[in-house]
Amino acid sequence: MQFKTVSVVGLGYIGLPTAAVLASRGLKVIGVDVNRDTVETINAGRVPIVEPDLDVVVQGAVATGHLHATTTPEPADAFLVAVPTPFKEGHEPDLRYIEQVAKALAPVLQKGNLVILESTSPVGATEQMAEWMAAARPDLSFPQHEGNESDIHIAHCPERVLPGQVIRELVENDRIIGGMSERSTELATALYALFVKGECLRTDARTAELCKLVENSFRDVNIAFANELSVICERLSIDVWQLISLANRHPRVNILQPGPGVGGHCIAVDPWFIVHSAPEEAQLIRTAREVNDAKPLYVVRRIARAAERFKRPRIACLGLAFKPDIDDLRESPALEIVEHLAETKAGELYVVEPHVEELPHSLQGYEDVHFMTAEKAIGSADIVVVLVNHKVFQKVDTSLLKGKELIDTRGMWQ
Repeated sequence: MQFKTVSVVGLGYIGLPTAAVLASRGLKVIGVDVNRDTVETINAGRVPIVEPDLDVVVQGAVATGHLHATTTPEPADAFLVAVPTPFKEGHEPDLRYIEQVAKALAPVLQKGNLVILESTSPVGATEQMAEWMAAARPDLSFPQHEGNESDIHIAHCPERVLPGQVIRELVENDRIIGGMSERSTELATALYALFVKGECLRTDARTAELCKLVENSFRDVNIAFANELSVICERLSIDVWQLISLANRHPRVNILQPGPGVGGHCIAVDPWFIVHSAPEEAQLIRTAREVNDAKPLYVVRRIARAAERFKRPRIACLGLAFKPDIDDLRESPALEIVEHLAETKAGELYVVEPHVEELPHSLQGYEDVHFMTAEKAIGSADIVVVLVNHKVFQKVDTSLLKGKELIDTRGMWQ
């Protein structure tokens, strides 16, 4: 099959870079997003998110006419779906965005089209997407089991990129491609081969779905071990950073670094999809999630104890993003900590996040919350809390910390 036009639905942290890379390969790419501001920004050759090199690729793709964005789906040869998959109360997977996309795409589908779900999803989500499309288009046949012939081809290929390195990793990383039929897998592999230099590994849709969840659950379990160590070490008055450094000198030990919790749309969410699918069996995965979910409140309690000796504590909170050197606040433990401090009126909060232009909506409206530079925040504070180890923070003159109470959740200034 010759792919001349590809539609990417959802122009966020994954969809927009994917659309831009495809367009850079000479394909006509239609980006679809419900946010009109996002669409207008992209069509002007600009980007609504912070990601190295993305602005250059998008600008070039728009200038050459290979990429344009719209709020309404248009016909294409292939469709890549990259929309959020959050969870509801009780950590139940929420597939409403996938359902909305399935119903929105159904009217423009044509015989021979390929639809790939890239959104990280619970096992069975790709099949569910196919069912929603089939219900809306009874005139077309959809894959139901391995080997059956169908008019529309459905596959799952989870993204596996690191924020801050998305453009490079989209091209270099191996991809797991699982179709709902052998033909679906074959076509999806051909599409990714147009821009992926890594290996395209073939499997079925369910295995591809679980593979992404397992990758992030593995990381979550290991981070939970490090976070639990940090709590144990504080109880025993031991420097956790030194402890981990020493333990890692063992040739078969590689303990990760602790932090204030786990954030981002993937690691903080994906393990719950496994727990929901196999609640009795996923005991370790559930426990790791609970350990990491509890860490932000543990940090809040540490800050509260430090604040007790001040009549009106002034607290510098360094960082809101979920990881260093990006603007992504999704599921960020740093943001959760600052929100809790604001809600409980813990003191004057001097908030620093160099990668955003203003405080997020959840922190606006508090009289005691102030947005400022790192130097000003540290210089004015009684308590300095490191929540994200941005590179810009590492350049701060540490003499400003003299006489301050330091709570370094990242070990940046240990």
